[in-house]
Amino acid sequence: MTLDLSAYFARVGYDGPRAPTLATLHALTAAHARAIPFENLDVLLGRGIDLGLEAVFDKLVRRRRGGYCFEQNALFLHVLTALGFAARPSSARGRIFPARDQTPPRTHLFLTVEIDGQRWLTDVGVGGLSLTSAIRLAVDVEQPTPHEPRRIVREGDHWLHQARLGDVWSDVYEFTGEEMPPIDREVGNWFTSAHPRSHFRDRLIVARAAPDGGRVTLLNGELKVRHHDGFAEVRPIASAEALLAVLSREFGLEFPAGTRFGGPGAPWPT
Repeated sequence: MTLDLSAYFARVGYDGPRAPTLATLHALTAAHARAIPFENLDVLLGRGIDLGLEAVFDKLVRRRRGGYCFEQNALFLHVLTALGFAARPSSARGRIFPARDQTPPRTHLFLTVEIDGQRWLTDVGVGGLSLTSAIRLAVDVEQPTPHEPRRIVREGDHWLHQARLGDVWSDVYEFTGEEMPPIDREVGNWFTSAHPRSHFRDRLIVARAAPDGGRVTLLNGELKVRHHDGFAEVRPIASAEALLAVLSREFGLEFPAGTRFGGPGAPWPT
């Protein structure tokens, strides 16, 4: 398919320059992360996740849905490439949930972009910690973003991407620099959406970056609104009807009345 860049720019609310510069990369990363929510709702609805460009574009742009890393960063990769950026898909192991003594699956997709001989990392598909600007692939350097400060540290044979939350550096994911070709993305996508041990099958996750430097995150029956100063408001969601209202109001995600996510044992169908 021919990528409809005008439709994408309208979806993310971007009307700035299109030249493949660092400033454009920063601006597009921020616009995408603020406009298109991270979400795993199709997994909970028992729908397959199609990674074809037509399917991803239709879902995230035309139908104004969100998605997880394989959808979000695949779309962003096509956009950047169409604009002339030297962008490539890279694989990682998610570290937001697993303990350090566990080895999580290599099921995260992020992007590296080379500009004027310097490598940059961008990622619009890592949930409540999606980047809102690119960061340099440089070790042990604290880097500001419109949201949390970031850094990359080296540990043995891999790097760790970390975010500073308050006074604590928290792992986001680990990576080796290995490219993630389409077949590896298909395998990772199957595990993420279908394997019984995938955490996307046992929890409801929706997140977006707020324009003021805050974050809005929905985890099962709890909505967290975190402000730029670190103060967080936590609001319980009392019913399935209230959940649908929150999805619409906070994330722009519309579902028919009566929609329920997950099986009978999940906290969100009730």
